[in-house]
Amino acid sequence: MSYETVTLSRDVVGVLIPAGTRVELPEGAEASITQALGGSYTVQMQGHLFRIEGKDADAIGKTPAGVPDIAPDASEDEVEQAVWQQMKTCYDPEIPIDVVELGLIYECRLEPAAESGWRVRIVMTLTAPGCGMGDVLVADVKSKVMQIPGVREAEVELVFDPPWTREMMSEAAQLQAGFM
Repeated sequence: MSYETVTLSRDVVGVLIPAGTRVELPEGAEASITQALGGSYTVQMQGHLFRIEGKDADAIGKTPAGVPDIAPDASEDEVEQAVWQQMKTCYDPEIPIDVVELGLIYECRLEPAAESGWRVRIVMTLTAPGCGMGDVLVADVKSKVMQIPGVREAEVELVFDPPWTREMMSEAAQLQAGFM
């Protein structure tokens, strides 16, 4: 594989993979982009992998992803479809497959919000209970769902029952991961 080498244009916080520890990466450091999916980036620096959030894309010379294009008065079905599309932009930083195709999303419900708009409740899991990136993935799902016009609140519950198995992956994801 060929990776793009970049120089950090400013200090930026990266999340150490797979530990989940936040680390300040210094301006001027050289990194190789190993994954650029869903608006976030996985970079390799000094033998370690770090996840850089999409909002910090400028630090590696990239443009941050825009917000979803949906009418503020969209129907419940349109909002739900947008929620699923947003969750499909959330990737495990080590696996180039989104959380929906991986089968990590167990439930997604929309409810009317107290004032107006929608409250979204999501139940998800991880491929392994001890994954240090769990909090990062949960936060990524929540923040991307919150970008949808009309969504006023998003709650993401992390569960481990039932335990995830590779059979929960879509056929396309199993094929991509080499399980078929």
